[in-house]
Amino acid sequence: MKNLFQSLHTALTQNQDAVLVTVVASSGSTPRGAGARMLITNNGPIAGTIGGGAIEYRSQQLAQTVLRQKSSRMEYFQLRKNQVEDLGMICGGDVNIYFQYIPAGDARYLSLTEQILSLYAQGEQSWLITDITRGHAGGLAVYGQKSGLMGLKIPADVISGLGSKPTLAQSGQNLYYCEKLIQAGIVYIFGGGHIAQALVPALSAVDFRCVVLEDREDFCQKERFPLAENTMLIDNNRVTDFITVRQDDYIVIMTRGHKDDTVIQAQILRTPAHYIGVIGSARKTAGVFAILRDQGFTDQDLSRITTPIGLNIRAETPAEIAVSITAQLIQVRAMKNHA
Repeated sequence: MKNLFQSLHTALTQNQDAVLVTVVASSGSTPRGAGARMLITNNGPIAGTIGGGAIEYRSQQLAQTVLRQKSSRMEYFQLRKNQVEDLGMICGGDVNIYFQYIPAGDARYLSLTEQILSLYAQGEQSWLITDITRGHAGGLAVYGQKSGLMGLKIPADVISGLGSKPTLAQSGQNLYYCEKLIQAGIVYIFGGGHIAQALVPALSAVDFRCVVLEDREDFCQKERFPLAENTMLIDNNRVTDFITVRQDDYIVIMTRGHKDDTVIQAQILRTPAHYIGVIGSARKTAGVFAILRDQGFTDQDLSRITTPIGLNIRAETPAEIAVSITAQLIQVRAMKNHA
């Protein structure tokens, strides 16, 4: 999503009109659910996707119409069995897609995109709100948990109803589509080895914010992790002197040895971290858990630790292990958001 708004800001500064295409509701087995977005200019799609295939192709055509007419609109796609076959698709369902016209150089949208990119830089939990009321020109707003409301004026009852899931909110005669823009929570990765180097880009690609922590200076250089939000040289015995772990955060422990893993786990178990994952074999886990029990941790405490980390896809290489960990964190985040 960040890349989409960076692309929007660039298009507006280059005096290009744009259309923000958003799936605001879907049912059945459609390619993408609510929240899928795509940005289109006169040059065609420049960022994002709503799932590909015939729906995306038709949406690209409709976006060009919106650009010519300079007017936002909602389109409803009802995909029944015959239509699915005619379109060459393997999935059906209904899709509501909103086409938000954004005029070139518009100062309001330029300001809003700058504010959104600032929220990304700060990692502030925030929501994107679109006015999709029929007959309205539409408009966008963003609400930051700390920064408050920016852009379009939004009723207080809509703001109070913001949550983790995409929603349609009615207030008076107006209808709004609301979705979380920036997820709360950081992935703290302890250890800057080969797996971490593969893991950071994989997690960043699916909108996780990553911080790498190492006690070896050579392994926490920013050049090794250009997509990480931060790299930190730390003392493994004093983790909480360097970071404050919150209940939305994820912990990935993959240091150079069992001793350091154990020391870090003992400290992290005293934090409210949402997820704690540790790389290692069953034999290693048994030995570490025995040490932690001797330190006073209970079986209930240890049940918070996921080890071996990652989904069981028989991963072997650092790149494969990174995929398995990323998949598991996507799963954990989705379960948390839909709890």
